Amino acid sequence: MKRSLLILLVACAAFIGAVIGSIVTLNFYDSGPAYNSIEERQKLKLANYVRDSAVVLQPIHFEPAAKLITPAVVHISTIYGGGKFSLNALEHYFNPQAKSSGSGVIISDDGYIVTNHHVIEDANSIEVVLHNNQRYFAKLVGQDPSTDLALLKIKAQHLPFAHYGNSDAITTGEWVLAIGNPFNLNSTVTAGIISARARNIGILGDRNNLQVESFIQTDAAVNPGNSGGALVNLKGELIGINSAIATSTGGYDGYSFAIPINLVKKVMDDLLEFGTVQRGLLGVQISNVTPDLAEYRNLNLAQGVYVSHVNKGSAAEAAGIEKGDVITAIDAHAVASVSELQEWVARKRPGQSVQVTYVRKQQQNEVLARLKNPQGSDAVQQKPVHYELEGAYFEDIPYAKLTELNLDGGVQVKKITAGRWKQANVPENFIITHLDKVPIDNVKDLNRALEMKRGGVLVEGLNAAGEKQVIGMEW
Repeated sequence: MKRSLLILLVACAAFIGAVIGSIVTLNFYDSGPAYNSIEERQKLKLANYVRDSAVVLQPIHFEPAAKLITPAVVHISTIYGGGKFSLNALEHYFNPQAKSSGSGVIISDDGYIVTNHHVIEDANSIEVVLHNNQRYFAKLVGQDPSTDLALLKIKAQHLPFAHYGNSDAITTGEWVLAIGNPFNLNSTVTAGIISARARNIGILGDRNNLQVESFIQTDAAVNPGNSGGALVNLKGELIGINSAIATSTGGYDGYSFAIPINLVKKVMDDLLEFGTVQRGLLGVQISNVTPDLAEYRNLNLAQGVYVSHVNKGSAAEAAGIEKGDVITAIDAHAVASVSELQEWVARKRPGQSVQVTYVRKQQQNEVLARLKNPQGSDAVQQKPVHYELEGAYFEDIPYAKLTELNLDGGVQVKKITAGRWKQANVPENFIITHLDKVPIDNVKDLNRALEMKRGGVLVEGLNAAGEKQVIGMEW
């Protein structure tokens, strides 16, 4: 009996070994394909996929989107440098000033326009030309070098404007249109696809190291002059502001980059409300998780953002984030790069909180971090309005008096003690209505306008007798 049992056990063991050996051989030993045509194999495996794809493919039409967005894209001309003021119109021909141009997008029916900071940076005068060739001098509401954005305002009503889209919803391979004014060729439309998202190309400089680069990359043709123009989807919705090109020649080489509209919206609202961007910070030094970094730091992760330093007193320190943590999501949105993290955080103001998902010692954690401004406070900062400028004191004009004088806005010079206003013989009680053809509605407008002025300035308004007067002064 024992002998029979032994023989049975040996036979079972041999059978099990044969089965295991066969499985191992089939799975790990390449004995050649069991088919003779790769094409037939692909057809077999992709039969359902090909059939499903054929159902959703539709003809591509660019005309509706182009027709919808083109009237909202404007041509921006800027003048740089000062020079002596002159009432002689021919002075510009004999002493020309440096000029540049770019594009902008109307984002409200009453004349707010978004463009790039680098389009209007250091400009002495900004002129906007609409799709129908109407011309306006624009006031600069605010600018943000760290995102390369600026907000302008022209005095107009009932304008066509671009409808905000959702840059979070875009997908790689999606068709897009770029509209702008390359080489002063107004209302140029080009088409391409979204090539990638959250690109950092290292073109923005900021003295506080707060630059945010999370560009949408496309292959729509963009050239000098397109900066500040629109990137739209096939619904005609604004999904980005064209900002840069990757080039070795100075012209288009195949790649262009746009600022995502969801970041643009936040910056525009900040500039509109406060005159400056309210930047909420985590207060960490970070880098992308790469294969080399993961191996060196013994990280069990292939993607994420590595925290190399946590600033003292920062939002991250208060939330318990430490050096060596790997941040994998912000507000439940996965972040695989520094660019993605910066964009999600940059959409928040100081005092607002973000949910940070991070991994520490292979353990996932979630915390709420209350963001702080660059000065370490969680308060927003209003740009101050100065009522005394260069020895002159100004005040806003009450609405009743504006109505009496039939004015839309203005600033009254209440007192002059010394300085440039006195040197230009600007009289007390003079009402300033325009600076270099740009309407001045209040003292805040006057502050903003004078910030960008260099050299000769044309001051228009009403004297104490209610008569129109033009005064030239140096600033």
